[in-house]
Amino acid sequence: MQQSNLFQKTRLRLAFWYASAMGVLLTVSGFFVYEVVSYTRWQVIDKELESLAGTLHDGIEPYLKQSGQITSEVHTLLPGVCLSNEPCMKQSQYQGRPRLGNLHSEGYYARVLNKTGKVVATVGELPASGAAPSGNRFSLELTLDHRLLTCTHGCSTTRPWQILMTKTMGRYRQVSLQLELPTGEAWGFLQLGKSLSEFDQFIFKLRLIFLLGLPIAIVVIAGLAWWMAGVAMRPVYQSYQKIQQFTADAAHELRTPLAAVRATVEANLRNQDLTLEQAQNTLQTIDRQNARLSQMVQALLLLSRLDSKILDEKQAPCCLNDLLSDVLEEFFALAVAEDIKLETDVRADSPIVVLGNEEHLYRLVANLVMNAIHYTPPGGKVTIRLDQTEANAIIQVQDTGIGISEEQQAHIFDRFYRVSSDRSRASGGFGLGLAIAQAIAANHKGSLEVQSQLGQGSTFTLRLPVKPG
Repeated sequence: MQQSNLFQKTRLRLAFWYASAMGVLLTVSGFFVYEVVSYTRWQVIDKELESLAGTLHDGIEPYLKQSGQITSEVHTLLPGVCLSNEPCMKQSQYQGRPRLGNLHSEGYYARVLNKTGKVVATVGELPASGAAPSGNRFSLELTLDHRLLTCTHGCSTTRPWQILMTKTMGRYRQVSLQLELPTGEAWGFLQLGKSLSEFDQFIFKLRLIFLLGLPIAIVVIAGLAWWMAGVAMRPVYQSYQKIQQFTADAAHELRTPLAAVRATVEANLRNQDLTLEQAQNTLQTIDRQNARLSQMVQALLLLSRLDSKILDEKQAPCCLNDLLSDVLEEFFALAVAEDIKLETDVRADSPIVVLGNEEHLYRLVANLVMNAIHYTPPGGKVTIRLDQTEANAIIQVQDTGIGISEEQQAHIFDRFYRVSSDRSRASGGFGLGLAIAQAIAANHKGSLEVQSQLGQGSTFTLRLPVKPG
């Protein structure tokens, strides 16, 4: 339970820091995107107004009079314009296509003011009266800057911008340009504006998306971070559990012979009449248990080296035909003693050579054969088969033994696992043989599989890549 809590806390920390980092990144990125998008839209509005204002400015100046008035011919340029000295007429009363159609679109307006600030002409939808500027020098009523009125030739390049605020119609973006007579004398000003209602709605929706979307995105990221942390921690947790189980099993296996040695020694120490024969038996028991401990330690060290891929020996060509012959020779006597028929079945016409550690491969096949003999009843048969495909060498160890259930097949390669519960430690098994075999196969870039049926026997299949060339 304590270990589980430790991994849960670690998982929580990983998820928290990942979600926090992604939250900060999303916040910064969202703010940057918002600023870029809003700035881009704002620039589009200003460029449009600037272009339209420049065209309108250049078109109006020829119609200006010295008296501060504007000629009625301006109707050809701006159908529907309202002059201060004439009644306003509807756009439908004018013939011809407007040269500046944008001014007749919703939200646009233009005004011409003389140098005294009097409105001379208007066109479009003007903001409601009482609109006030926001942090600039021009209001809707155009409080004139005397420096602009006294400006010399060239002042037409000035681009003063304003934002007007109204109580009912929202905000307007406005640009004011100076108008000049052909002599270069300042005549007045042109004001061109556009409603920002569409822009403000867009910005409102954009802010809403970020304000609502960002927390939702962070919550989703937090959930994904928790899941990803679990996925990342699962192999670590499983490995930790295996190490814990392996340590417990190793301690248990080591404790048994050590306890036997200790009990034997203590019993003999308490025996005041210890005979020579009893002492010899005690030494023999200690020697057997010591050998058992040495075998287990060697097996554990080999597993550790295989797991760490620490192999001092360099791989060299290894003839599997010769290797199987040596294995057959070693276990033939044991098979005869157990009344088991042991034979080889070589199906390849030529020797099969692989790159690897011959000692380790020999131990792999020997472990498989030894297991097959131990789990095959008298009168059975164990066959060592050798074959080759285009890419792999195949070694099969087939027996007619007790078989392995499907549930047990998932664990037979686990360390210290014994298939048969009635198999005692006296038989010499530690439950490490198949684990070592699988580790050796993996270190040779091969695979080890099992197929088995209860009461019919088992077949272990080893595949190793053949030596190229």
